[in-house]
Amino acid sequence: MPATAKQTPSELSTIGIDIGKDVFHLIGFDPDGKMVLRRKIKRLALVATFEKLPRCIVGLEACLSAHFVSRTLRRLGFEPRIIPAKCTKPFVKGQKNDYNDAEAIAEAALRPNLKRVSEKTQDQLDLQALHRVRSRLVSRRTATINQIRAFLIEQGITVRTGARALRNSLFAILENRKDDISPRMSDIIVGLYEDWLWLDERIETVSAEIEDISRSEANCERLMSVPGIGPMISTAMVAAIGTGEAFERGRDFAAWLGLVPRQYSTGGKPILGRISKRGSKYLRTLFIQAANVILMRPHNWEQFSFGPWLKDAATRLHRNKLAVALANKLARIAWSVLRHQRRFDRHINEAAAI
Repeated sequence: MPATAKQTPSELSTIGIDIGKDVFHLIGFDPDGKMVLRRKIKRLALVATFEKLPRCIVGLEACLSAHFVSRTLRRLGFEPRIIPAKCTKPFVKGQKNDYNDAEAIAEAALRPNLKRVSEKTQDQLDLQALHRVRSRLVSRRTATINQIRAFLIEQGITVRTGARALRNSLFAILENRKDDISPRMSDIIVGLYEDWLWLDERIETVSAEIEDISRSEANCERLMSVPGIGPMISTAMVAAIGTGEAFERGRDFAAWLGLVPRQYSTGGKPILGRISKRGSKYLRTLFIQAANVILMRPHNWEQFSFGPWLKDAATRLHRNKLAVALANKLARIAWSVLRHQRRFDRHINEAAAI
């Protein structure tokens, strides 16, 4: 029988934890694969409970507080392994419940070829939080601008695309069309404009903090030597993958970003479709934006080591495909710079200096 809350198993090879908001569910196996632990504990009892257990492998599903729990268990002498949520689903037996989830996590943690999530440091989590806050503020600003446009269209007024065009003409529109726009609607639009200004200020504050971090972090400085990569991409990449040790090569990182074709091959016949769009949507978007910026300045292509490739690809590929292909190349270069701790084209610079 599995160990109860009052019993402590003498041998454990692996433990699976299903992390909840207030309650954790534990399932433990001995070296023979027999379940010897089945327990539910409060979050606050995590340290006290694991101090009494034999040191072993602990599987956790990647979710909120997983990195905090992982660091806590590592300090206690355990070997935590964070498993992507999609990789634990094939191991769930029967109907879904917390104990079955914990058992599936424990079994997934023992698979040698299963990709695991790298444990994030507190600095990485802080940086990631800054990017998420900025992303939310930008989204709210876009929604506010769109709502102003929608209210103006309801009054029969259209403004050409672009936030600057709307900002420059908004009060002139309210003044010139005051006979058509009711005072109440005018006050609503002015209030939305004030929200817009406040969001601009908050975004600038968060962006300035991110830029300060990029200048003081050595890995970010090296990443910013890659064409198209600035403070936003460099800090987002460091926050997401640290030093890149979770990937064996740059191709794996590009595949994790979803910048490779979706594959559905069978019978020895390769079938490739659109990009997979897996992994971090935020980071993938930033890399594609960086690629588009480079494509806007073809006169600078000769300065890059991949310039000849880019010129040749531009004659064969559609603009959107070219942007994705370039984003893939930038991601692979960025991973190499981060993993090997060398600035981009450093060998070319040294040769020129000689």
